[in-house]
Amino acid sequence: MIAISEPVKITEHETYKNVYIVEMEDGTSKLATVNLAPGIRVYGERLFKWNNLELREWNAYRSKLAGALLKGIKELPISKGDKILYLGAGSGTTPSHVSDIIGSEGVVYAVEFAPRVFRELLIVAESRSNLIPILGDARKPYQYRFFIDLVDGIYADVAQPDQADIVADNAEFFLKENGYLLIAIKARSVDVTLEPSEVYEMEIKTLESRGFEIVDVVHLEPFDKDHAMIYARYRR
Repeated sequence: MIAISEPVKITEHETYKNVYIVEMEDGTSKLATVNLAPGIRVYGERLFKWNNLELREWNAYRSKLAGALLKGIKELPISKGDKILYLGAGSGTTPSHVSDIIGSEGVVYAVEFAPRVFRELLIVAESRSNLIPILGDARKPYQYRFFIDLVDGIYADVAQPDQADIVADNAEFFLKENGYLLIAIKARSVDVTLEPSEVYEMEIKTLESRGFEIVDVVHLEPFDKDHAMIYARYRR
């Protein structure tokens, strides 16, 4: 039987819709999302009961998107009912929270390249009807174009030297006009010889040249070293 933790207080986040703040007895606070698959954990996170709902702890040291929220990114554009293309889905940690936020009316197309990690993603998707795992290479969006509709947003965590161009190539296939992008930039994967700030600026220029308008940039330390989250809108 899954243990349910008892928080002191749970409130809806003032800035980010469908995100909650859980205050614990030790004085700490955690982010959380409403669990789309009650009773099921994805990565050992704590579960909480609140107003007949079950919430899942959202660990910022395990999810760059949670880290971006704690660092005060201007907006969380992901909304209920959205269709999301998730590039670099990994074993499903952050995709599962995106799945919570969009709810059963939305869809997460979760693209992952590594077969071993993809098997773990499949297990997460078994209990989440809105999470569609796709074994594919984000560099080759034409290979999975028949499986994906136009999407409201792209979330990318691909950690490749040309990650901005990879995302832009996918946007040309799948992203709606004015659709949003959240991309986690790992500076050391782009160029180890440059300072992280130089890498972020370089990736921003690439995105701008490919039709994106930058809305906000936040650095993810201390949750992820030499990482930044870029939030942008697609103007084609």
